[in-house]
Amino acid sequence: MKIFHFLLPILLFQGFHCAAFGATGDDHFVFSGFHGADLNLDGTATVTPEGLLELTNGTVQLKGHAFFPAPFRLSRFPGGTVKSFSASFVFGIVTAYPNLSCHGIAFVVAPSKNFTTTLAGQYMGLANIDNNGNASNHIFAAELDTMQNIEFEDIDNNHIGVNINGLRSVRSHAAGYYINSENERFQSMSLISGDVMQAWVDYTEEIAQIDVTIAPVKVSKPARPLVSAMYNLSGVLTEQAYIGFSSATGPINSRHYILGWSFGINQPAPPVDIAKLPKMPRLDSKPRSKVQEILTPVAVATFLLALGIVAVLLLRKRLRYAELREDWEVEFGPHRFSYKDLYHATDGFNKKHLLGVGGFGKVYKGVLRTSRLEVAVKRVTHESRQGIKEFVAEVVSIGHIRHRNVVELLGYCRRKGELLLVYGYMPNGSLDKYLHYELGKPVLSWAHRFQIIKGVASGLLYLHEKWGKVVIHRDVKASNVLLDKEMNGRLGDFGLSRLYDHGTDAQTTHMVGTMGYMAPELVRMGKASPPTDVFAFGTFLLEVTCGQRPIREDARGGQFLLVDWVLDHWHGGTLLETVDPRLLEDYDVDEVSLVLKLGLLCSHPYNNARPSMQQVMEYLDRDTPVPDLASAHLSFNVMAVLKSKGFDPHIMAYPPSLVVSISTISDLSGGR
Repeated sequence: MKIFHFLLPILLFQGFHCAAFGATGDDHFVFSGFHGADLNLDGTATVTPEGLLELTNGTVQLKGHAFFPAPFRLSRFPGGTVKSFSASFVFGIVTAYPNLSCHGIAFVVAPSKNFTTTLAGQYMGLANIDNNGNASNHIFAAELDTMQNIEFEDIDNNHIGVNINGLRSVRSHAAGYYINSENERFQSMSLISGDVMQAWVDYTEEIAQIDVTIAPVKVSKPARPLVSAMYNLSGVLTEQAYIGFSSATGPINSRHYILGWSFGINQPAPPVDIAKLPKMPRLDSKPRSKVQEILTPVAVATFLLALGIVAVLLLRKRLRYAELREDWEVEFGPHRFSYKDLYHATDGFNKKHLLGVGGFGKVYKGVLRTSRLEVAVKRVTHESRQGIKEFVAEVVSIGHIRHRNVVELLGYCRRKGELLLVYGYMPNGSLDKYLHYELGKPVLSWAHRFQIIKGVASGLLYLHEKWGKVVIHRDVKASNVLLDKEMNGRLGDFGLSRLYDHGTDAQTTHMVGTMGYMAPELVRMGKASPPTDVFAFGTFLLEVTCGQRPIREDARGGQFLLVDWVLDHWHGGTLLETVDPRLLEDYDVDEVSLVLKLGLLCSHPYNNARPSMQQVMEYLDRDTPVPDLASAHLSFNVMAVLKSKGFDPHIMAYPPSLVVSISTISDLSGGR
């Protein structure tokens, strides 16, 4: 009896403790809030003091995972049929911007809890560049995706998808639910509204069917699922698997929360007790001041006087933050930044934040105050209103481009006589500084250079052939290849050539490009095309491999083209003598020979003899051998043509700080 009295409080405590989480067992569990929950967490994932499972904390480009600690036996024996299972979870997504978020939440069934090799951003902490889609992953995921990624064939930036072994959905649908009525009317939902929602994921063993359903938290589970996919998971999942969540952020400040969660095998997921769930936080929520409730009439008068003074000060600052807005810009809402935000992000465009000076203006580093996102802001002078609507539409269209080898264009801002373009910030600057400025910059190894070459080729192929419209970069060169924090090459400076076109007399002819990279037909006719980009890419290949500028000087001060110099060595059988001597012969001879020959082929004076970027990628990946170079002389005297058109090549020659590059937001020439 004494032992019973001693154990009674302990037993009662344990019983209360279990009730707080809900029931757990070998084949089911339920969490109505996560106070004291035993979960495996990594990355940014944590349980907040309020009992929320916070997968991401608003830090950009990071990932977080949360898994039930013990694996579940999903089949009765190895290679057997996967049992029916059901999951339910209550979630919410909070973002600093009303219409932008990165990237989403995925409910995951996986053979392991170790996701250390996965990437954040569009990979959502589920896979990486090398293993995305591999059957060896043995992963099933239901994604709640808030960013459209063209490379994964996403349908939009607000959808639910069924994913097998990677980020490309086998079936997806815009977020929403079917109202239980005779006509089953569809009601759309915004995943980033900040509202609390509930999701159900069901797999039926007998018919091998996956159903995913979502609805507002106070709405019962709709009878008709949002997404249904016939897919036998017995060939995907392992005998034992872990159940959990994965989430990641990109360049936007977002927070992803799970408020409750349940799971069951061969039974419906136990109901989550909505009444016990913790409250969702909001980024803009602040405690309201009660000062007004206790102010005396004198204090009120003082406050109004102070308010008047503030109004006067704000009026004086109005010109500082004045913007130019027109009615047609309403449709571009999320892509328009306020000038005030950009002004504060760059400390008033302070010289200490100056990154560089181009032909159209200056570029500054900035940090947006709300999201803490690092950006590069380009200030462009533009006095003409002609074509500005079309140009801004192109800026916004290009702002949808998402590729790992293309610098992201986030948006724009307009003032009278000035346009500001906002790009993702690349912390390691431009490639040309590593090739041509020795002080303080390490020598790039050949392996690193070859990686950058393949990355730039992939980005240019995406612009030419893989996106919805043909995008002509117009100024491919080493100074426009920027290096991110992992030193990956990204095509940047989608120049302002289209803006230049809009503000120029239609009868005026002008060249677009930089001396040394311009194709013969571009010099003759001034018209850019995909082959002119390929020509510039060929010069880029030679520049990276040789460590030389596109225009060289001989001992007498005369100028000649790098492509002619390499071609002479090829004719003489001494091609490897052109390789950058700083590499100290530490390179793969076959790769170097491949790149040099491909550089000459891309620099062919006849545009129909140059390969497409698709062919270039096949050559670089060794899928197709590079054809033998023709014995004909491939050089083209750009100097003579420029002089005939009234340009002084000595003024246009390097160093890059003296080059006036007539290029930037690329040329959109319609769908293919």
